[in-house]
Amino acid sequence: MSDVPGAPADLLRSLTRAERLLSRRLAAVLADDDLTTEAWRVLCLLADGQGHPMSEVSAEASLPPGTLTKLVDQLVDRNLVFRRIDPLDRRRIRAYLTARGRREHARVDERVRTSLAEAGIPADTALLDHLADLIARLDPAGRRDNAEAAGLRLPTPR
Repeated sequence: MSDVPGAPADLLRSLTRAERLLSRRLAAVLADDDLTTEAWRVLCLLADGQGHPMSEVSAEASLPPGTLTKLVDQLVDRNLVFRRIDPLDRRRIRAYLTARGRREHARVDERVRTSLAEAGIPADTALLDHLADLIARLDPAGRRDNAEAAGLRLPTPR
């Protein structure tokens, strides 16, 4: 910890600690449904119903392509996800939630929201807005579309 309040080390330490604690809480909720945090990230991304290229899912889930393929195979086996060839670019594969996957996502999402509310984590978007702003400042030219696809509303660059 730094002697100077608000030092970059404090920000990094706080964000890291918050992420780890949130991940543990989330993992405990997801364990009841035999889901991992990575699987939950995939289900959340696909919940928009648009279908996403596997390369995008890999980036958003922070998983290497081979690991993502194995994870999606497991989700396919559980009838939560299906894959189709992209109609606009037949070289790409897009992933989608099945009807069962949509129901499962909605049910688990409610449990996750309840768990966060019980922890006193506000349901409003102020925290997400601050994090989206931080992401935009750290990666101004980068992943705007992917961040928005993940549900983060990034501010318009000035």
